[in-house]
Amino acid sequence: MNTQPHLRTVSANEPPLPGLQHRKRTQGYVVHCDGQRAVLMAHVNPDIEHMENYWAVGQLVSIWEGHNRVVGQTYKVESHESAWAEEGENTVLVHIELVGEITQRDEHTATFSSGIANYPRMGSIGHRIRANDLEAIYQNESDNTISVGSLTQESTIEAKIDLDKLLTRHFSVVGSTGVGKSTSVSLILRKVIAKRKDIRVLILDPHNEFTAAFANESVVKDSSNLQLPFWFFMFDEFTEVVFRGQKGVEAESEMLRDLVAEAKERYVEGNSSGGSSASLMRKGISKTGFTADSPVPYRMIDLFKIIDEKLGLLDGKADRPILKSLRDRLTSISRDPRFAFMFGAANSGGDRMVEIVSDLFRVPQNEKPISVIDMSGLPSEVVSSVAAVLCRLAFDLAMSSQGGIQTLVVCEEAHRYIPSDPDAGFWPTRQAIARIAKEGRKYGVYLGIITQRPSELDPTILSQCNTVFAMRLSNQADQKIIGGAMTNGAQSSVAFLASIANREAIAFGEALKTPMRLTFETIAKENLPGSHIYEMQEKVRNGLEIDVATVIGRMRDSDTRSAGSSRDEESFMAQTSTGGEPPLPQRGDAPLQQRGEAPIQRQQYADGYRPASPQPGAQLQSPAPRQPEQTRPPVFEDNASGKSPEPMFAPRPWPERDANARPTGGSSLINSFRSRN
Repeated sequence: MNTQPHLRTVSANEPPLPGLQHRKRTQGYVVHCDGQRAVLMAHVNPDIEHMENYWAVGQLVSIWEGHNRVVGQTYKVESHESAWAEEGENTVLVHIELVGEITQRDEHTATFSSGIANYPRMGSIGHRIRANDLEAIYQNESDNTISVGSLTQESTIEAKIDLDKLLTRHFSVVGSTGVGKSTSVSLILRKVIAKRKDIRVLILDPHNEFTAAFANESVVKDSSNLQLPFWFFMFDEFTEVVFRGQKGVEAESEMLRDLVAEAKERYVEGNSSGGSSASLMRKGISKTGFTADSPVPYRMIDLFKIIDEKLGLLDGKADRPILKSLRDRLTSISRDPRFAFMFGAANSGGDRMVEIVSDLFRVPQNEKPISVIDMSGLPSEVVSSVAAVLCRLAFDLAMSSQGGIQTLVVCEEAHRYIPSDPDAGFWPTRQAIARIAKEGRKYGVYLGIITQRPSELDPTILSQCNTVFAMRLSNQADQKIIGGAMTNGAQSSVAFLASIANREAIAFGEALKTPMRLTFETIAKENLPGSHIYEMQEKVRNGLEIDVATVIGRMRDSDTRSAGSSRDEESFMAQTSTGGEPPLPQRGDAPLQQRGEAPIQRQQYADGYRPASPQPGAQLQSPAPRQPEQTRPPVFEDNASGKSPEPMFAPRPWPERDANARPTGGSSLINSFRSRN
């Protein structure tokens, strides 16, 4: 007797199983089941008319168990025989991974749970899932949801995400280059700011992709207008900029720590020309209570004066080579136009912390809740420090405002900041991002991680992103990382990661009821990330000729200032009334008048001061022999006007401080910053 299961068709004239739709449907029967998987056997006729009746990988299947249905996802289909018959029936084995169970409450109500109370028996009937059951599975009952697209299997069903859980539990978007990560992220962010008016978004953008994506909703900070004063940086962040990861500079670093604390003390006391202690031993904390990490202003000119005062002292000669080397480093970097965003007002003083923080973190939003930090034009050696400062400030703002300033920090190319190798990357950046990942939801600062290499990302931080949108990934190591984060009922989805289409993702985690394969919505062409690149390429295809001279000019311009700056060459190189600080006099050099030389008129250039020709008629004498080494501290020479020159790189001049007042910034929020530090 033939005991093989056979194809059973339910027609409109035959009483259906409870809740089964009145239409033809190919069915199979359970022949194997364990705690995670089941196998259906079915016959396939060659005259099946509708595509939905075929068994295919990726489809969801319902298996009837009483009035309930066990739901599974097809991950493998194979022929029961070694050959395929072109005529007649063929027997197929359908392998499914069990996902959950649908409970039929009444004729119109069905609920889905990821657990399974009653497993299928041998011979239980299974078929492709119905649309009503799909709605029950993916229906998000949260009051605060956003729709980011549709179910790939059924385009009429929206892919709804719980917005609160998406933010408070953090999220990540992973996928290979070119699959649409940035486009998908821009879509999610648009949905977030449309639904939550109290959320601010800070995007760390290393490739200038999101500037075009949020042209009307964002302010863009790039190398031409970013202002992040050097005293915003914690000491470790500042030393990363100064020493650039160089080894063997521990002595200089420790000396700089004391010098910075003393410069802050001078600023607060309004004593920019006061004396200096002869000792170069570590003092730890200055008499004002400030350390090198205290978030208060100081001036680079004060720092240079302190160094020169110590160089002129009789004792401490063993430290002079270290001080000279440190002074040379600081001079070089503070005059480098690429670092103008840090040192643009190095000498003028002024506490502008309130203004700068308000602008960076959109307080108030002024209808532009997104702040795009375009780091493509910043020096590569400073990018990690800038990321550390911004992430740390985002957390401190949320904490000090008692959750009033809620910020979503989006890290594009996150593996650059938080690599999996604990010895790689910049530790303060890793620490700042990890703090947001672990503690941020308590205070209202949230994290969005975007990366093309999840296997190269810090696993501790990635594990804190409890909602994942996994787009196409071809690397097996990356697939393994994502597979390890998936629930048991979605492990078979890992096999799809190498072949899903652009704009598709396998989403799972806290913000979804169950893992789903979704297709993101399309967005307007003008809102695509990096659309300015596509526009230029389109113009070239339409016959636009590229002027190589212009391209070379931009390349050179990038070397002399910063890539992406909006300032033109003429305005940058023009002689202005504000120049950089004058060259530091060498120890032992007598003033020009004492050496019998005519005063030199100094012209101000982008790279500092250069001597011009002497004044006509000036009487020159032979220079006097070099004076013996001076024991007095050297001083800065005045320029022709009799005033110390103003800083060169100052896009917006900083106001002079009140020398008699301790800086407060006029903000209780900033004061709470300082009281905690």
